[in-house]
Amino acid sequence: MMKILTTQLYGLLQRIATSEEENIEETARLLAQAAAREGTIYFATFGEMQSITINAKYAVEPFPSMQVFTEDTKLTSADRVWIITRSSENEDALALAEKLSDAFIPFSATAADPTSDENKLANLAYTYISLKLSKGLIPAEDGSRVVQPYALSAMFVYEAVKMKLDEMLFVEEE
Repeated sequence: MMKILTTQLYGLLQRIATSEEENIEETARLLAQAAAREGTIYFATFGEMQSITINAKYAVEPFPSMQVFTEDTKLTSADRVWIITRSSENEDALALAEKLSDAFIPFSATAADPTSDENKLANLAYTYISLKLSKGLIPAEDGSRVVQPYALSAMFVYEAVKMKLDEMLFVEEE
């Protein structure tokens, strides 16, 4: 079973890496605008994706210029927001996206759903990264599918964005 899980996770991360590489770079570029201009990068995470915020804030290498978005947050034009949610249909995430869009605050979004005309979150966001996860990774005996690693795939995306962002900020410092 471990070999199946490992193989399926590897395949998921490969799909993200190959199909979302440009979106990951664009997201890093968007967020770097805040860090380079004395703005703040706000993480707005929902459900299990709050684990990304905890990691970004308390990791050995914290995310630069990062703060947790709250309803009391006062945004400026120099700030950027990264919305991370399991589903692009999350009502709270969509409400925030609409509020940011109306205020002309650039933001990125990450969710499991693919980009499409029906994906309102993707259409509102300046950049959007799909987690490429629509069902469980492993078939169960009853025909259903189990293991839905939304937070794990989001952590992979987070690390990829952070690496690109760090490269961009390091180049600017030289």
